Amino acid sequence: MAAVTGDGTEAVLKVQEPHRESEHEAAALELWDGHGAIRLLDHDPDEHALLLERCVPGTPLSEVGQDTALDVFVELLPRLWKPAGEPFRPLADEAAWWAEYLPKQDWSKAPELLDAALEALRELPGTQGEQVLVNQDLHAENVLAAQREPWLVIDPKPLAGEREFGVAPIVRSFELGHSKRDVLHRFDRLTSELGLDRERARGWTIAQTVAWTSDSTYHSRHAETARWLLESR
Repeated sequence: MAAVTGDGTEAVLKVQEPHRESEHEAAALELWDGHGAIRLLDHDPDEHALLLERCVPGTPLSEVGQDTALDVFVELLPRLWKPAGEPFRPLADEAAWWAEYLPKQDWSKAPELLDAALEALRELPGTQGEQVLVNQDLHAENVLAAQREPWLVIDPKPLAGEREFGVAPIVRSFELGHSKRDVLHRFDRLTSELGLDRERARGWTIAQTVAWTSDSTYHSRHAETARWLLESR
């Protein structure tokens, strides 16, 4: 909802529906303090209300094309990966939750995807590198054109985890193109240019993509993305 502060500053009032993934959105914005992300102007935790900087013109990054968007992500991500601990939920805890509920679902048509996700969820959480602030839902629709900086991140769903997890939502999201070539191009550019461990990044991307497939209206697209990454090992 558009708003204006007492001093005439254009803002956005966001009232959240309480959800585990957005529980610490305000804390993430406070940690970033406007560097690569919108500023948190005020916050009422009891009302789940956030007063946020407004992005003008607000054009989503998805409109600039895949390679230009990837250029932006390569510049943004290191700025967003701040060392992080409490109050952010550890990626290891989120992974344990995924590993608990995934086998209860019907994966009879794609058992190899469930197996790959569970393998990653067994092997990766306990061997992570430095814990930084990562965003479960960072994609090109959640980065908007602004005036204070060219591009600002909105709507974080934060966790504390290793950097290799941080590329998963960008690779998974299809607004920059949905084909095997597009998915692997995003994966290759991000892991190479950010100096990430490719196999750890691949494992996390498969795991989160499969985990987020269950209640998504984009089930088939997410399944295809996970399969393309699995086949490219």
